[in-house]
Amino acid sequence: MRSHEIDYEIFGDDMQVIEVELDPGETVIAEAGVMNWMENGIEFEAKMGDGSDTNEGFMGKLLNAGKRVLTGESLFLTHFTNHGSGKKRVAFAAPYPGKIIPIDLTKFGGRLLCQKDSFLCAAKGTKTGIAFTQRFGAGLFGGEGFILQKLEGDGMAFIHAGGTIVKKELVNDVLRIDTGCIVAFTDGLDYDIERAGGLKSMFFGGEGLFLATIRGTGTIYLQSLPFARLADRILAQAPMAGGARKDEGSILGGLGRMIDGR
Repeated sequence: MRSHEIDYEIFGDDMQVIEVELDPGETVIAEAGVMNWMENGIEFEAKMGDGSDTNEGFMGKLLNAGKRVLTGESLFLTHFTNHGSGKKRVAFAAPYPGKIIPIDLTKFGGRLLCQKDSFLCAAKGTKTGIAFTQRFGAGLFGGEGFILQKLEGDGMAFIHAGGTIVKKELVNDVLRIDTGCIVAFTDGLDYDIERAGGLKSMFFGGEGLFLATIRGTGTIYLQSLPFARLADRILAQAPMAGGARKDEGSILGGLGRMIDGR
């Protein structure tokens, strides 16, 4: 089905909120728990599915919901529909500091691959699914695991990421990136991982053991502050009982940060 045509406005700088304007009968789908406010006349319902296929049966919805669980998202999506008269607005915000990125899927061939927790909301008709990384090494050490989110459609979708967002256009080029800094990229780009350098650089350079490598022609969005890096810094300074930090005495904790560059 063709996506609903929605208007929107983004407010704020580092703690952004997006307000979506719906005509009567229009719907926006969103992750559970991201709604901030909505005007009278808008009603919401948690559904097992994105509503992109009106003929999809219960088993199809259950399968797609199961795919969402694999990416760490909620089993349900919330559908917000304007059942009133006249235009109505509903607002959503990301769960941590950063930016909201508006994506017109028609400008990206109708398909975009994203990190597994980046989807915020989209016009009804947008299909949310999963994509698997093609290489074992990229899935094991690439920071996002084997599974990426996949957005398909011909309408507006909105993703969020931490810190400052940088959009880069690659033309038959190669970009080496910290594994946690990739937000989204267009279909057709080749995603892989490589060693961060020699043994000394890998273990003591502070950039982790591996870097992500993007090759080809297309668009990629990068974030300056992955949430995992922010959370790790907070946890590292959080005192536990007896005044000891959480990771003190933990070999695995230090090894994990060494692998992903935190």
